[in-house]
Amino acid sequence: QLQASGGGLVQAGGSLRLSCAASGRTSSSYVIGWFRRAPGKEREFVAAITRRGNNTYYTDSVKGRFTISRENALNVVYLQMNSLKPEDTAVYYCAFRLVGVISGQPQNYNYWGQGTQVTVSS
Repeated sequence: QLQASGGGLVQAGGSLRLSCAASGRTSSSYVIGWFRRAPGKEREFVAAITRRGNNTYYTDSVKGRFTISRENALNVVYLQMNSLKPEDTAVYYCAFRLVGVISGQPQNYNYWGQGTQVTVSS
């Protein structure tokens, strides 16, 4: 089970930190990814991290602004979002992939958390 939190309303240029808490059984090798869906748009990959945190991947539009990290002792993955822009406004979802190879394709993720709304005002 995945629980996403940390969304909210922020002005452009501001920051938010999203959290994704995983509970239940996990495997020795898996990936946690963040996706987002803006109104009227398709679900979009944002970032992902492997279980050990040694591999990360970001979509181009967030590189240099967002940082994904994890705290394995707590089974939590974070998405630190800085320099937020109005176009970052979306519902953000975290997802769990049983295979320990990062993928940007939502169909490759096995479990999804509920979304958390991020709204960036101009």
